[in-house]
Amino acid sequence: MTIQKTSLHEEHVSLNAKMAPFAGFDMPLQYSSVKDEVLAVRSHAGVFDVSHMGEFLVVGSDAINFVDFLVTNDFKNAENLKAVYSPLCREDGTVIDDLIAYKLAEDRVLICVNASNIKKDWDWISSKISTFNCTITNQSDEYSLLAIQGPESEKILKDMGLLKPIDFPYYSILETNLEGEKLIIARTGYTGEDGFEVFSSHKFAVSFWQRLLTLGVKPCGLAARDVLRLEVCYPLYGHELNDEVTPLDAGLSWTVRLTKPDFIGKAALVDYKPHYQLVKLSLERGIPREGYSVLDSELNPIGRVTSGTMSVVTGKGIAMALIEKDKNPKDKKYIIKIRDTNYEANFHTKAFITGGHK
Repeated sequence: MTIQKTSLHEEHVSLNAKMAPFAGFDMPLQYSSVKDEVLAVRSHAGVFDVSHMGEFLVVGSDAINFVDFLVTNDFKNAENLKAVYSPLCREDGTVIDDLIAYKLAEDRVLICVNASNIKKDWDWISSKISTFNCTITNQSDEYSLLAIQGPESEKILKDMGLLKPIDFPYYSILETNLEGEKLIIARTGYTGEDGFEVFSSHKFAVSFWQRLLTLGVKPCGLAARDVLRLEVCYPLYGHELNDEVTPLDAGLSWTVRLTKPDFIGKAALVDYKPHYQLVKLSLERGIPREGYSVLDSELNPIGRVTSGTMSVVTGKGIAMALIEKDKNPKDKKYIIKIRDTNYEANFHTKAFITGGHK
């Protein structure tokens, strides 16, 4: 399989980024250090090349009804120019992917999907459209996508002329023009901080990236992105979400709107009793990693770590773990086994840190 490159590949190489294959693309893992990149996003602004993500455009009078049928969350009642995060499920309720759907107009929806699932999602979604009066096109190769994240990101984009001094709430989207370039700008992000995603042509993305760096925005790689999303406990497909679990197993019950008339997977989820519970754990010593066993206080295996790392902000090992529902200890005492050593874990009811998104 030929490894793909984003339009910014030469920019990453010129910055001596540490590159590695990810979802079929040669992607930057880090430029300086993960710590520096995480702190830049938490305190100032960082930019990520996320052009490997997939984009599908749904057009037609039934576009909104179709997307609402596809996803578990309530898309139909979202206002125009709003974004909706949702799992995409099979009829049995298991998760194909999680995505963000953007309501551009009453007859136009942009869907952004995970890079590793583009073909799987495309095959699934396009197979369900026949009874709806709309069409879908795969535009994944046509867009570059940059994510500018951090508390100063709004000011930076306004100073650049990309954002006007208007109200632009969290989880909104707009279409605009800059220097003759058609852009789609979303205010979503996956770091917990305020941030924006700019969908553009490949040519514009390169000049935009270069300009951001001259303004002091720090280039950030996938390693920092993973730490950032885990610190605020955002799930990631292939970790907390996969083909074997439902949204109700993975702490996403808030995205399953059973009051909707119908959606794919509703019949299976109406009476579904979760098999797992997603928990947040931290360690005073040791770094938890994906796949490590989670035990109860009597050392019985009860689950596994789905994501784990060293938190830059807290200085502690942090993890999310899927615990078998019927084995979840009432005393909330957990142990993470790292190689041959057992480490007592702290149970958290909330995210490890509070992000600064608007």
